[in-house]
Amino acid sequence: MKLSVVIPLMNEAESIRPLFDALSGALGGIEHEIVLVDDGSTDGTVDEIRRLAPAHCRLVVLNKNYGQTTAMAAGIDQAHGELIATMDGDLQNDPADIPMMIRRLEEKGLDVIAGRRAGRKDGMVLRKIPSKIANALIRNLTNVHIRDYGCTLKVFRKEVAKNLGLYGELHRFIPVLVQLYGAKMEEVDVRHHARKFGKSKYGIGRTMKVMSDLLFMVFFQKWGQKPMHLFGTLGFTTLFLGLAINLYLLALKVLGQEIGGRPLLTLGVIMTFIGIQLITTGFIAEFIMRTYYESQNKKPYIIRQIVDKE
Repeated sequence: MKLSVVIPLMNEAESIRPLFDALSGALGGIEHEIVLVDDGSTDGTVDEIRRLAPAHCRLVVLNKNYGQTTAMAAGIDQAHGELIATMDGDLQNDPADIPMMIRRLEEKGLDVIAGRRAGRKDGMVLRKIPSKIANALIRNLTNVHIRDYGCTLKVFRKEVAKNLGLYGELHRFIPVLVQLYGAKMEEVDVRHHARKFGKSKYGIGRTMKVMSDLLFMVFFQKWGQKPMHLFGTLGFTTLFLGLAINLYLLALKVLGQEIGGRPLLTLGVIMTFIGIQLITTGFIAEFIMRTYYESQNKKPYIIRQIVDKE
């Protein structure tokens, strides 16, 4: 199987027929399968898929709404293609871009091609502006320099897609996960269409979720395998400052000055205890990290190729 197209869906019954038509027209010359993941739809999405699905289509019905990241992970797990493309099911992504992305990936020897929505057809205030701000923050904090983190249309080599580790709502940070994997990635302009049916599942309310996930991704990217470097550095710095303040106040006490009512005493004691807690947290995080790898026989590295010379 050359290609698997993974499409998470939730309440997109009206989009199913034109989606199948678009996929058929775009991928007719490529050996492919379509993996549709219904993420707890409450309309007739599942019935429409069952009625209209072609022979090379697989439907995965989740027992409730888990969110786009989990639905995407479920679809990737069921995919059999050498290449895996992901896209939205609301007709805003255009499957006609997939053959071009596959050619680009193969010609340049890449592992991932990420779509960049050219002429994005979304609302300016609620979608475009928050997206631009989020993209800039992610780009600067993670040092992964692409322009559009939110475009679902991507093409992966199978081994990359199946080892991304998609949890929670990390689909927005797939480029960062790709970098952590060590894969070669490029971004390419793709078409973007206005939504024809239904309503968007995203809004301004997701901003805090994105910020929370971003903090986690920055931590995981920089200190995921060495958490003690973060907690130890912060802990010892705080502890030494706290001890320095306490020693200074002790010297004043020895000289006969009253220190009991000084806010500096409270600060010194608090910083000392915070420093100890941070160092302890670092030890715990190190044990958790080691348990994660050793209990599952995971390796903290990925081998791309081994060449033996006789």
